[in-house]
Amino acid sequence: MADLATAKRTFVLDGVHGGSAGTSIKPAAPAYRLVLRARPEAIEAVSQALELALPTRPKTSATSGLRSALWIGPDEWLVIDQGEADLMAALSGTTGLFSATDVSHRNLAIIVSGPGAETTINAGCPQDLSLAAFPVGACTRTVFGKAEVVLLRVADDTFRVECWRSFADYVFGLLDEGSRDA
Repeated sequence: MADLATAKRTFVLDGVHGGSAGTSIKPAAPAYRLVLRARPEAIEAVSQALELALPTRPKTSATSGLRSALWIGPDEWLVIDQGEADLMAALSGTTGLFSATDVSHRNLAIIVSGPGAETTINAGCPQDLSLAAFPVGACTRTVFGKAEVVLLRVADDTFRVECWRSFADYVFGLLDEGSRDA
């Protein structure tokens, strides 16, 4: 039998680091991701299956261990698991009206940290990212330059910037440039 050629996925930002004296910019470790849509009556069953209470208020997130659920819209969440969990398998026996799409290979994340993190992101994002307006655990889908991103504040001075792989070089470059102004 002939050898089958298989595609090897390469990490877009492999080995890339950036930033300035006040800001660190680096790729996050690979993670599993789901875009989840659920009717209100299915939220409890889906939450139990994921072992994580889905947040129901705008711009909020919930975290349990290595798994986070980010409220993206009234019936939409981005679920990120930084462990080895198979999120689709976790939902396989769940009843109720919902849909789940694995976007693990579509997205990647960039970690922006340090005292200049807010200013770095604000170089391309119009949102108020002050700690008072955007506290730890806050999340939003927004624009960064010309790319759509999802922001999650994971600590006072640390953000997770989720973007599509095809925009990764652009987003990373704009973050790096913004860090020099921070």
